Amino acid sequence: MTGARRLRIAAVALIVAWFFLPGLKDWIPIWIPFLVYAALELNFLIGGLREPHVPATRGRIPQTADIDELGGEGWLEPMLVRIEGQDVWIPAGGKSDEEVQELIEQGRERLLQGEPAHSLWPQPPARVVPGRQRLLARLEGVAVLGALALVLFVLVPERDWDGVDDADQAATEAMLSFEAARIAGHAVADVHCDARGEAVGIVQHADGIAEVGGRNAYLTPDICYRLYRLRYKGDEGAFSQTARAIAVLAHEAWHLHGETDEGVTNCYGFQSGVALGRRLGLSEGTAARMMRQQLADNATYGRSAPEYLVPRECRDGGSLDLAPGSSRFP
Repeated sequence: MTGARRLRIAAVALIVAWFFLPGLKDWIPIWIPFLVYAALELNFLIGGLREPHVPATRGRIPQTADIDELGGEGWLEPMLVRIEGQDVWIPAGGKSDEEVQELIEQGRERLLQGEPAHSLWPQPPARVVPGRQRLLARLEGVAVLGALALVLFVLVPERDWDGVDDADQAATEAMLSFEAARIAGHAVADVHCDARGEAVGIVQHADGIAEVGGRNAYLTPDICYRLYRLRYKGDEGAFSQTARAIAVLAHEAWHLHGETDEGVTNCYGFQSGVALGRRLGLSEGTAARMMRQQLADNATYGRSAPEYLVPRECRDGGSLDLAPGSSRFP
């Protein structure tokens, strides 16, 4: 197997691992393994095109190219002899009996010195790849690049919110609106997945925003897609990403309820997120662990955004405990 094929196999293994190992999806953006593989294939392709083609000199049989390929004149008529109990091929072509005997003696001496039989005489050089095989190798590279382009530009986009069809997007927004209304205590709430980034994301540097005491809330497409995958596909995804998506929806729902303080809203959101996670398809234990993780991470997040830091009373039995009769928190 050539080095190029080994590299191709390693690159394919990396891409397959990215699709099936959630940890890689969290740390490595999809375009990185594809870009590396594409660069590798382009390097092979361009290198092959630049490789000079030296036509072999054709003549009467046997041709010079054939003799060179065999390893030289001596290998036109190789002889198998047994030396010190080992079968050894020697380049006997064109040699006299005395010269052959001398080669045998040389081989015996080298074997006695510990050299392996296959290294007694230079082996034939690597076979020159014929033009047809070079063309097939180049076509193989083009085919791999085409497959990569198909996956990257056709299949991969379906893995985000833009890849969800209009009917499923509408159903997801309706489901999120219903869940937000349950937490907010409103008859109606409208949750919008802000695909254009006009309300959240790059503009507001936030995953969600809501009208305090109103009915409209906006979530980033990533948050919507994660909740869509959880509710309708049964895909729990990466633990921290799913936990964050649930916490964001619950947080914005509490703003719709009328809560203005970001820290208190976080505290209520983490608690409501447990029941919300269950309704979206998680087990109670998993939902509780996710919200406990969000509460634990709040201290780190609060260093850069102090207004989101939960108050001290956000604890079991504290004044912000929504279920004081329960020993579980959140």
